[in-house]
Amino acid sequence: MSIRRLPEHLVNRIAAGEVVERPASALKEIVENALDAGATRIAIRLSNGGLDRIEVSDDGCGMDSADMALALERHATSKLPDDAIENVATLGFRGEALPSIASVARLSIDSRPRGADGWNRTVDNGQLVVEGPAALPPGTRVIVEQLFGKVPARRKFLRSPKAEYAACLDIVRRLAMAHPAVAFSVEHDGRRVLGVQADEAREERVAALTDRALAENHVIVSLEREGIRLSGVASIPTYNRGVGDHQYLFVNGRPVKDRLLIGALRGAYADMLARDRHPVVALFLDVPPLEVDVNVHPAKTEVRFRDPALIRGMIVSGLRRALDAEGFRAVQHADSSALSAWKPEPVSPTSIGAMPIFEAAALSPGSYNQFAPSSFADRRTSFITPPPQARAEPAAAPAPEGNSFPLGVARGQVARTYIVAEAEDGLVIVDQHAAHERLTLERMRHAMEGQGVASQALLLPEVVELDEPACDRLEARIAELKDFGLDLERFGPSAMLVRSVPAMLGQSDVQGLVTDLADDLAAYDSALSLKERLDLVAATMACHGSVRAGRVLSVAEMNALLREMEVTPRSGQCNHGRPTWVKLGHGDIEKLFGRK
Repeated sequence: MSIRRLPEHLVNRIAAGEVVERPASALKEIVENALDAGATRIAIRLSNGGLDRIEVSDDGCGMDSADMALALERHATSKLPDDAIENVATLGFRGEALPSIASVARLSIDSRPRGADGWNRTVDNGQLVVEGPAALPPGTRVIVEQLFGKVPARRKFLRSPKAEYAACLDIVRRLAMAHPAVAFSVEHDGRRVLGVQADEAREERVAALTDRALAENHVIVSLEREGIRLSGVASIPTYNRGVGDHQYLFVNGRPVKDRLLIGALRGAYADMLARDRHPVVALFLDVPPLEVDVNVHPAKTEVRFRDPALIRGMIVSGLRRALDAEGFRAVQHADSSALSAWKPEPVSPTSIGAMPIFEAAALSPGSYNQFAPSSFADRRTSFITPPPQARAEPAAAPAPEGNSFPLGVARGQVARTYIVAEAEDGLVIVDQHAAHERLTLERMRHAMEGQGVASQALLLPEVVELDEPACDRLEARIAELKDFGLDLERFGPSAMLVRSVPAMLGQSDVQGLVTDLADDLAAYDSALSLKERLDLVAATMACHGSVRAGRVLSVAEMNALLREMEVTPRSGQCNHGRPTWVKLGHGDIEKLFGRK
């Protein structure tokens, strides 16, 4: 077959296939043009998920008729003043977007520069159909109709209108996060679905575009190194999601999707989140143009860093510093669905509540049996059983005031699992096992940074039977485990001999500890770096060495646990990302009793 030149209309369609995959792709290119034009307000209207119509209006610099004609030619752009493409500072610069969209849809552009007349140019699937004056305020309005309407082979591969609408909304969210100085609004089928005002604080803009609760459950990330600046917003570990769809990375104001972010987030939140939970993060990198290549993908959704290890290290360090600075903080408010479960107990007509309160209080136990209605007296035993699973003990000394400590002072224990403490601003409930698990892990880490974890020899070495592959995995990590105070030795093909355990774990379940370590190494060993493996081992050991739910604690032990939490980094969440404590503020308690 001989070589031939492709006709222009086919070249345009091939280019459109690289740049315009779906309505969201076209919307992204048009909004980026508006941002490059200096817009401070961008209004977007969609019909049928963008399949039928996309309209974007802005108040940017606008174009005259000559510029508009050039804008619809391939590889014509105002965004590269010279040939130094490596120094590009704008979002769009290839000059392919508008002609590519115009080759597969009906594209209408109305634009007016300040102090000049407006102009319209309409192109239908590559053919100019309308051109002439237009009336509009300064700025530009771009309308895309029937995308791929005359290319049925492409149209049939588009997804449902709901899926295309979701993709369009995600594009707008990302661009709006990157440009908090610009106001955005989105309407879909005549219904307003998104609106953010200009000049919002970055954390407010991110919360408005993700989840309002993030405004109260985030940390500010800020780090500068070797001319690169990292800033942004990250959720505290106890505020997380089941999917990783709320993780955003921006490079020089450009939303990108990069595997580097996923790996860095996993490293930063290691031992603070379960592996199936994900943080909410929006990170902004300002990188010198020569240190990043933004021209590696036609849609400019990927970038390539000159020093990816430096970028990953900055993300991990920046997030770690911000999270460590939060100390024992957890999600600020109790779950609303849990609060709604608190309901007044229904009172029967024959209950003690039916008696005048002064009369009921005056009855002694003996007279109560004599005068109480027989029907109630007969049911009295079933009414008060089972007994409440709570305990308190007499104070040997006056209890300290709750306003002396952020987590308050212990007042009792519920279900042998939860410590109830009174703080100045409300009631604090602590999960004793989750809290002690975190404290044990942090002690173990601190010991590893020093002389290592002290071990305690077992009076009689214990044999733990496992399958042969599990024993192989543990045998390969004997030296690492010994640094943690766990002394193992191979004992035949399918057993391990335990000679000593970490002293800080106390009377731990040796069988369970070794079995869990073998399971964790099977699940994650090959996928983790050495440091991540060590963190995994420490977290597993800490879980086995922690105060278990069901153990009775004295008031002194409860208060000691609270005080240690207040000075231990990351003690607001256990090693799996669950909160170690929640607070019922005075306002929440008043609502429960109908006082507010």
